Formats: sequence, structure tokens, C-alpha cells
Amino acid sequence: MRTGAEYREALRDGRRVWVIGEGLVEDVTVHPATRATVDEYVAWYDRHFDPEWHDVVLRPPDTSGARAPWSFVLPRSVEDLRAMGRCFSATTFQSAGNLTHTPAYGNLIALGILDAVQQRNVSAEQIANAAGYREMIARTGRFLTFSAGAATIGYRMREDPGERLALTLVRETDAGLVVRGKVGMHTSPVYAEDVYVGSHCGIDRGPHRATFIVPVAAPGVTVLCRKIAARHPNPFMAPLSSRFDELDGQMWLEDVFIPWERVFLMDVTPEPMASWLFWHQLYCWLSKAEFTLGLALACTHAMGLVEHEPTIEYLIDLVVDVQTVRSCQTAAELDPEFTAEGYCIPGRGHIAAGSIAMQKARQRMAEILRILPGSSLVVAPSDKDLAAPEVGAGLDESFAGGGYTALQRSALLQLACDHVASALDGRESAFELHANGGIPAWRGRMRRYFTRYSELANGVLRSLSVDMPKLDLEGLRAAPLSPRRPVTPPR
Repeated sequence: MRTGAEYREALRDGRRVWVIGEGLVEDVTVHPATRATVDEYVAWYDRHFDPEWHDVVLRPPDTSGARAPWSFVLPRSVEDLRAMGRCFSATTFQSAGNLTHTPAYGNLIALGILDAVQQRNVSAEQIANAAGYREMIARTGRFLTFSAGAATIGYRMREDPGERLALTLVRETDAGLVVRGKVGMHTSPVYAEDVYVGSHCGIDRGPHRATFIVPVAAPGVTVLCRKIAARHPNPFMAPLSSRFDELDGQMWLEDVFIPWERVFLMDVTPEPMASWLFWHQLYCWLSKAEFTLGLALACTHAMGLVEHEPTIEYLIDLVVDVQTVRSCQTAAELDPEFTAEGYCIPGRGHIAAGSIAMQKARQRMAEILRILPGSSLVVAPSDKDLAAPEVGAGLDESFAGGGYTALQRSALLQLACDHVASALDGRESAFELHANGGIPAWRGRMRRYFTRYSELANGVLRSLSVDMPKLDLEGLRAAPLSPRRPVTPPR
């Protein structure tokens, strides 16, 4: 495992990054739009060298005393899943769930690729390449992020349906493929070193869909990122949004060469390789929910509401939402599935249920935290205001008391405001409405993952005193997932 300093240095690789509203970013490690989040990824790596974190992020010592990171394990047992889950939970909580794509997530992408190519069994060479890449990720900590490979809206509006795909195969050589096009939104491309471009890219090879791993710094690659989340320049006023901005973006490829060892032939849908990704994603959503609950509890105390029954009811509502999803994660890890190669997948029915529950609850949880502190959430001062001779004394009278200084209470209120009433929260809310297709896609996954349709229906019929036909309802599982929204170019 490399250090945070080594990761920072790896980002100085000549990558071409454009941030909307900021322009060309020559060095993401120092530019104001990206520097703080680079620092947070540096901290992620460095936790693996911090003794206080060892029992969370590292496996028990092997016979030689070495301790491997849980983030890069290939899970083969319930015990592996439980330990990895504890690691994901603890590390994603540090960013309030805002850093969703970490190097641990990259390992799960590589694991999903390996599992998918093993199940598809196109060739022994391709399986060896996928295994070698995942082992390299685990050995070095190289940061891989994920794109489904979908086309941008401009491509999808083209008159010729044959030109609406994200990528075009320019030519094929003995060494690999050369591709051109634009890949739609995905997360953290500016901070990653590799991007996996998935099955929506549209390049077919016989009955298979070609997918790729593309280095961000490869010749011909441009990463175009969304505008930064608007935030106050004073970190006291923006304790989260000043540090955790993943900068979702597109990737443009202009005649980019992909060697054969980084080309993997898949199904036309990314679903077969995404099982572990949904698990990690749900931990990020859960971390945001638990951070919301923690803030609500702290604000309840700071605002003198610990004996106010309506506030307590709000808190219990938050506890139920958190505990529902936590229980789904626990069930998924204790009731896993196993692949043909012996890899352990968290139970996908439990993950789907937890994901639907979280997407339904998240807006209401944010609303509760906006309500709970009252109007003080809106007018809380900054540290500079409290230090100003013109208004500091008056603000101290307005915000101090009950065992809190004005600075302490204001810091907590600013944290709550940044969590649920900022541009960062707006970005996260908008992004998650589209992540993995939103609620409609998750309902489709739940429909496919649930296995007891016939069992439950026939169990009910057996309780009757009348002979009933035996039902076969397995067709309910066979429905395809909802396709992406069709786009019709204006005439």
C-alpha cells in the first residue's frame, strides 16, 4: 500500500483536466478547485499507516506479521464481508458519505470485472488479464473509478441512430484498439488514475460488448468536470463542502489507444459486474444518513431540546431510517451469495431493499435536520464575525449559553447547514436521483433478486381447505431492467 504522499505525486502525471467555470487545471494537487479533495484522498491512504486505524482498515497479521488492507481483499467468506463492511462504514463516515468513490471502490470495480469475465469465459488470456489487473490494484493501491460508458446528450440527439453511441472504434491493431468519443457522467475522474468504461459504450465484438480501462493521463484523454459546489471561502462556514467535492465529469477520448490487456468483453449491460459496487454505494449512503443522525443528536443537545417530545420523535424517525439500512447491510453480509469461483457477494436482495429504503428516506432525513435547530441554522455567525469588535459581543449574547460558547454552537450549526442546506447537498441529491437509474431501476433489481414468489403464494394456498393449483410465478423475475430513457431528436 502506498502512502498519501505517493498518491499525491502520482496525480502529477500530465493529465488534461478542465473544470467548468475554472478552465484548464494544470496540477490538480494545488489548484483551489481540487486541492482540498486531493488532501482528503491523501488522508484515506495515510489511515492505513495510523496505528489508531489499524484494527479497522487492516487484516489481522499473517504468519510473517504483515497486515493487508481490507479495502483490497477479494472476499471469500462472511467474515471477509463483515470486516470489509466495518472498514467501509468507518472510512466513509469521515466524509459524511460525500467521498463515495475511494480506492476501495476501485478494488470492487476490478473484482467485478474479474468475476464477469470469468463467468463469460471468453478466453483464458482475458481472465488472466483481469486477475492481473486486480492484483496490481491490491498491491499498489492504484485508484480506479467507474463509468457505465453512456453517451452524452449531444451524441444521443444525433440524427443517425448508428452515431448515437458514446464511442467509435477507429481501428484495431495487433496491440489493441483505438477509440474515439465522449463518455457521460461518472464520479471522481479527476482524482482517479484509471477509468473503467463499461458496457453502455456501444462497441461490439461479435456477441460481446467491449469495455475498457483507460488511464486518465493517456494521450488523447480529456476529463471535463462539473462546476465546483458553491461554497463560502471561509472553511468555518463550509466545513464539508470545502473538503469533499468529487467533481463528477465526462471523459473525452480522441483516438485513444487501449492495449488488449485492458479490454474486457462483457454483457451489453453493466449489471453483471456491479454487484459489489452497490454494496459499497449503500455504505456511503448509510454514512450520510448516520452523519445526519449524529448532527441531529448534537443539535438537539446544543439547542436545549433533549426534553422536547416532538424533537425526540424526529430523532426516532431518523434512527429508524438509519437502522433499517444498517440491518439490510448486516443481512446482506450474513446471507451472501457465492460465485462459481468462490467469491462472496453481499446478498443482493438485501442490498436492493436497503437502497430503495435509503432513496425514499434521504430527502426527509435532510428536511428533519433543517427543521430541528430552528432559525439559528440560517443566521449562525462565522468565527470572523464573532471576533469582530463591531458585532462580536452582540453575537456572543445571541449564541452563547447552556454550556456552549458562541463559537462552539455556531460551528455545529454551520456544519449542519453545510450538510443539508448547501450546494454540496444539492449536488448529492441531484446525483443520487440518477445513480444506477434511481428508484425505477432499483425496483427492477429487487424484482429480479427476490426468489420467493412461488414459495409464498403456494404457502398461502396450502392453508386453504380447497385443492388449489400449484403456482409458478418465477416469470416475475424474468423481466428485463428498465432501459435508459429514450431520446427523440427534435424534428
